[in-house]
Amino acid sequence: MKMRTLHAAVLGLALGAAAPAMADLTIISFGGAAQQAQEKAFYQPFTQATGIKIHPGEYNGEQAKIKAMVMAGNVTWDLVEVESPELVRGCEEGLYEKIDFTKIGNKADFLPQAVNECGVGIFVWSVALAYDADKLPQAPTSWADFWDVKKFPGKRGLRKGAKYTLEFALLADGVPPQDVYKVLATKEGVDRAFAKLDQLKPHIQWWEAGAQPPQLLASGDLVMSAAYNGRIHAAQQEGKHLKVVWNQSIYDIDSWAIPKGDPNKAQALEFIRFASQPERQKAFSREISYGPTNLKALDGLDPKVLGELPSAPQNLAVALPMNTEFWVEHGEELEQRFNSWAAK
Repeated sequence: MKMRTLHAAVLGLALGAAAPAMADLTIISFGGAAQQAQEKAFYQPFTQATGIKIHPGEYNGEQAKIKAMVMAGNVTWDLVEVESPELVRGCEEGLYEKIDFTKIGNKADFLPQAVNECGVGIFVWSVALAYDADKLPQAPTSWADFWDVKKFPGKRGLRKGAKYTLEFALLADGVPPQDVYKVLATKEGVDRAFAKLDQLKPHIQWWEAGAQPPQLLASGDLVMSAAYNGRIHAAQQEGKHLKVVWNQSIYDIDSWAIPKGDPNKAQALEFIRFASQPERQKAFSREISYGPTNLKALDGLDPKVLGELPSAPQNLAVALPMNTEFWVEHGEELEQRFNSWAAK
């Protein structure tokens, strides 16, 4: 308890001794199992250590809400969890504060993708092929199997959007992982991806929320689905016999970002520093199978826990990193084409 009191006192000095009470922080994330894990691994311990209360909220990643706050000069969200393309775009548009990483930690301790001009990586997540092991006597091993409706009859689930879906289509069509974005950057490559999706379209059930794939798999509506690995892990913890195929998964990082003009920037930075420490990141990965961005957090993790993380070396080795720059450049046009195609 003495150490916590000391930490709070030091933080108080850093934030300005004149302030009689430190402001609460409003932290917005995507909700669900990941937010519950953040509550246990980050929010509650931070409040205990500093006395700063956390008010959690959730959104669906809508940058328009953040833009409206920043433009109006009325920022009420202190920290937001953002996906990589939105972080890059938001940084370019001036929606987020620049991060002084010396206030967070040593850059060399983090995955390179976790260090951004306007953000700090929270965790590594994957979109992977998931299936119900009770329904499929033979396990699928690739997206080619996902497309094979003769060998694996039944409905498939895919996210209703171009991102991830087009990459999976090209992987199913035999494009090597290292060439996926090179191929997708050409008109012929885009046409090839949509032609492959045409083959599977009658067998697809689209999903939009991350909670849907495990529910649809568990209910028997789907035999396999693209899914966020953390959502599958949460279902496994509830006793569902679902499995993840790490081969040809796509991994990315969610990051903390501070909306431009946040009056509580100093406290927000202190929270990021706290949540980025190896012990906090380990605690998070024990709650949900998303990988730490601080590489030191991998040391000492239970091998069983480590094996379920996207950032475990053996899982990263067979996965494809999402190309953020590609989606920032081509995302709008590809999403428009996808929406037109899906509506037919």
